[in-house]
Amino acid sequence: MASTSSRTLRLLSLLHTRRYWPGGELAAQLQISPRTLRRDVDRLRELGYPIQAQRGVAGGYQLAAGTALPPLVVDDEEAVALALGLQSAAQNAVEGIADSSVRALAKVVQVMPARLRRRVQALGAMTVPSSFQGAAAAQAVDPGVLTTMALACRDTERIRFSYTAANGQQTGRHVEPHRLVQLGRRWYLVGYDLDRNDWRSYRLDRLAGPRATGARFRPRELPAADAAAFVRAGIDSVRYGYDIEVIVEAPAEVVSERIGRWVTVSPVSAARCRVTMTADALEWPIMGLGLVGADFEVISPPELADQVRDWGARFSRAAGPRQDPDPRPD
Repeated sequence: MASTSSRTLRLLSLLHTRRYWPGGELAAQLQISPRTLRRDVDRLRELGYPIQAQRGVAGGYQLAAGTALPPLVVDDEEAVALALGLQSAAQNAVEGIADSSVRALAKVVQVMPARLRRRVQALGAMTVPSSFQGAAAAQAVDPGVLTTMALACRDTERIRFSYTAANGQQTGRHVEPHRLVQLGRRWYLVGYDLDRNDWRSYRLDRLAGPRATGARFRPRELPAADAAAFVRAGIDSVRYGYDIEVIVEAPAEVVSERIGRWVTVSPVSAARCRVTMTADALEWPIMGLGLVGADFEVISPPELADQVRDWGARFSRAAGPRQDPDPRPD
């Protein structure tokens, strides 16, 4: 007979695989008596697993939904699928999901056996995600970089990495990592640069070869309200891209519901609103404004008006001449 600990884990794994287990069948799977099964079920309940039991000859057990999420037991294939799913979620700008996905991915990878980590790395490297490839698309970030940074931030462990600046210059960095920040469609690391004796933010898509040094540090006080505010301040200090202003012929609440997560919307009247945003390319703002489904007027910049005019002309040519409906007979 297997040890109590391994048998209890096996029981938990079986309860996850089916909605309901007859008691006799479950005991047979574990090769134990019904009395031993009841004791093992009681142990799981003490650990916080909400297991419901039905009495009688045809009675059995099922894992019910509880008020708190207990630890889960997954097999090798499920662990690989979980890690790959978290990688995909972490690399996409899904509101409220990416940050938690990075934290969960770091936990999963940390406890994963080396043989499974190699499978996850191979599948991730050989899989090409299907996504919009325009200028406004999100910059790809290596999931390995994300998990390494997340663990270093959590464990207050100094790291070294190679960083490529906007001008193409590549330098080595020695950093005390503070927090990861997802802003817009990019990931940033906020940390204290030990070589420059100052706080810095780093774009993760420009970062390569991160490695933990094993040296712990006492966290310093960040000179900002939080890490996101620090990153925003750094971006605002370096002007880039386009400042866009548009008047939309639709109520502010309608526009906010459709594109409000990417832009600032302020009402002009009950039926009109002002939309402002900053973008490093014009393709995405045009598509976003098209999703609103209302007329709009470009206030600035002139480059946006030119590109809208160009797109409009091409779309009109693609649609061909307007076809008048056949006149109805008298």
